[in-house]
Amino acid sequence: MKYKLLGNTGLKVSELCLGTMTFGGKGWAKMIGNLDQEAVDKVVKRSIDAGINFIDTANVYSEGLSEELTGQSIRNLGLRRDELILATKVRGEMGPGPNDVGLTRKHIFFQVEESLRRLQTDYIDLYQVHSFDPLTPVEETIRALDDLVRSGKVRYTGASNFAAWQLTKALDHSHYTRQAAFISLQAYYTIAGRDLEREIIPLLTDQRVGLMVWSPLAGGLLSGKYKRDNKGTEGGRRIGFDFPPVNKDRAFDIIDVLEPMAKAKKASVAQLALAWLLHQPAVTSVIIGANTMEQLEDNLLSPEVSFSVEELQRLDEVSKLPAEYPGWMLEYTGRNRKA
Repeated sequence: MKYKLLGNTGLKVSELCLGTMTFGGKGWAKMIGNLDQEAVDKVVKRSIDAGINFIDTANVYSEGLSEELTGQSIRNLGLRRDELILATKVRGEMGPGPNDVGLTRKHIFFQVEESLRRLQTDYIDLYQVHSFDPLTPVEETIRALDDLVRSGKVRYTGASNFAAWQLTKALDHSHYTRQAAFISLQAYYTIAGRDLEREIIPLLTDQRVGLMVWSPLAGGLLSGKYKRDNKGTEGGRRIGFDFPPVNKDRAFDIIDVLEPMAKAKKASVAQLALAWLLHQPAVTSVIIGANTMEQLEDNLLSPEVSFSVEELQRLDEVSKLPAEYPGWMLEYTGRNRKA
């Protein structure tokens, strides 16, 4: 397992991060997974044994049960808390009341205490805002998060599912007010969905913000079990939960290239899809989740996959984004200004 610096910090996180959305199976999350405590303990133990030191959860996963199972697993396994990088999130709806959602100071302060209780810990390494809140001024959110960092309940803060302008606004406010800034962005990125490369990845690179990738297999579409002529298999996640949105024609074109490549490497399509992300310079850590130990074992082998220059070029060609303004114009006018 390799370790990378998370954003503009000295904090080292494993290049694979254990995702916990399959833990619990309550509410909408039951469409993703429903692992109980015994199964969770096995997944966590195997991940730690493989060198993963980074675990990502959220208060909305299984209505808080995912955090509870994660915290109990750390205790059951006797893991050293100081050796783990524990990340969770706030923003989602956690009750029926008008203030049970969002990024207000009130909601953040209440929910951080709830997450600490469920996780059975006195601090959170990375506290992430789960998405942008259009009703709450960014100044209020940043100040609340900065207070949590100063209190010691939170070590670092991150964002998730932000547009480039939203992240820029937050980073600028933190910079000019000298408050704790987001060190990472958790975002959807996959070889079948490279939209992040238009605006957000250049921003992350320029501002030295780490990138955590969620749904790297495009909601299971790149798992290797979906075929162009039969777009789902019995019990596949996308049969009942076709998310995130994917251009399936392009995805199956990519799979057509991945399959013989995977066969030649004696690897799985999923391993190659994950490995492609690990080869992208902007990516800090790829979040993997599993419903079975077989899936986990398969995913854990992805760092061992290597590509030749020619293979990477073939994958880039079949998966590249169509040209879009102003990207093509900036590429054209920037030719005479490259270092």
